Amino acid sequence: MNDRFETFTTQIAKISKCIRKLKAVKSSKFHLKGPYVYCIYYLYKHEEGLTARELSLICDEDKAAISRALEYLEENDYITCPSNAKKRYNSTLFLTNKGKETGKEFVKIIDNIILKVSEGVTEEERIIFYKALNIFSNNLQILCDDMEDKYD
Repeated sequence: MNDRFETFTTQIAKISKCIRKLKAVKSSKFHLKGPYVYCIYYLYKHEEGLTARELSLICDEDKAAISRALEYLEENDYITCPSNAKKRYNSTLFLTNKGKETGKEFVKIIDNIILKVSEGVTEEERIIFYKALNIFSNNLQILCDDMEDKYD
């Protein structure tokens, strides 16, 4: 059992570290930080637009980080918000042409990375892996939520 714990935690930490490094290196050419990349990526995937609240949930980032990211992205012409919106947090946000081009580049980069990290994995193994990963993630979230309830 301890070997599973060590393997699980070590490999998850290693994967997380690699993802952070790849994100930092690949996004540096665009002069964008992590949450900025996520905002552009998800807005690109949702052409109908998303609110800041929805982005916060999808990106699993707090409101402040998303707010800072959106402010930067709007100031640098990656996103647009309806001019009549008084409270941007509940307003639908859209990518500008610059944002769409950047999102398209992100998707190419991500697709290439996914292709490389999936080498040697069959379709059946991939399906099983993602199913198990979702179960682990959900179970861990339940444990964390239970801990918060006990210490509130």
